[in-house]
Amino acid sequence: MAGRHRSLAVPLALAMVALVAYASLHPFTGWRWPAGSDPATLLTLPWPPWETPLDETLNFLGYLPLGLLIAVAAMRSGWQVHGAVALAVLAPALLSYACEVTQHFLPTRHPSLKDWTMNALGGASGAALAVLLRSTGALGHLQRLRERWFLPRSAGALALLALWPAALLFPTPVPWGLGQIGHRARALLVALLDDVPWAEGATAVLAPLPALQPLSPLSERAAAILGLLSPVLLAYAIVRPGLRRIAMAAGALLLGFLAMTVSTLLNFGPLHALAWLTPAAVVGAGSAAAAALAAAWLPRRLVMALALIALSALLALVQQAPADPYFALTLQAWEQGRWVHFHGLSQWLGWLWPFAAIGWLLARLSTNEGLP
Repeated sequence: MAGRHRSLAVPLALAMVALVAYASLHPFTGWRWPAGSDPATLLTLPWPPWETPLDETLNFLGYLPLGLLIAVAAMRSGWQVHGAVALAVLAPALLSYACEVTQHFLPTRHPSLKDWTMNALGGASGAALAVLLRSTGALGHLQRLRERWFLPRSAGALALLALWPAALLFPTPVPWGLGQIGHRARALLVALLDDVPWAEGATAVLAPLPALQPLSPLSERAAAILGLLSPVLLAYAIVRPGLRRIAMAAGALLLGFLAMTVSTLLNFGPLHALAWLTPAAVVGAGSAAAAALAAAWLPRRLVMALALIALSALLALVQQAPADPYFALTLQAWEQGRWVHFHGLSQWLGWLWPFAAIGWLLARLSTNEGLP
């Protein structure tokens, strides 16, 4: 059992549930009981009179991978096909219904029977796709491919690597600079301790938020290197030394380039899609590629230690970086445009991804399972 591969679909399905719930209930403010509504009324969902083809498509596509992942996770856990399909159809439908009912209590959200219908159809389509992939042997082929490429107990790291490009879609202070949550956490702590008598001393120290100065060119380049090298080293922790690690590094570099380009495109338009490619980004990419090549044959335990150092140094640097000068304009566009709900998801991914990666690395090092 020590060498058994855990299903990657399980952590990805759990991540999808959290992301879907967040997207459905964002921004989590203004909670109130709807005037004139009794509990029975709140359990009903109205059919909206307006036509929103884009929202309907996004509702369908947002739940399709959830149904697919739940079905695959259930089948990989030993469920019979019919049981896995039933779970993959019912669970997304129930999750969507719970989120839609909860939207009654949020003044900025509108519960909709149409949204629930598209969500349920998306989940059911994902379950059907899982059955199709199983019947054609695609799931078995993917599992054998994973067993050839990745070490056992790698599902958590693979899930983190799959989420890394999505975390980059929210604007970062420097290229690939995830984890800038210090300033926000400090402001939240001050707000929570406000008017608390015994915490007056702490708020007096925390309340004056320091003005962040631009990073020096050296620090900016270092942050870019660490931001791109961290997922590469995380990938190395689940791949044996050699050419496969180099292939993983090349894939990570390509995904990092594409994610930053798509993020800039969404925020500033197609004409500025490559505006992020500053001298610091170019130096960071080249240096990260050279470091990845040098580390491709290092022992796994050493690679994991280097990944912890890289992630910790990255977090220390990005907390000192001010927001991009166009950040306020970008944030307004995300929060008032069609990306309003995705904005919250990607932002939280960008904040928490380095901490989750550090947690996985520490957990694996503490178990000593299969570490050379």
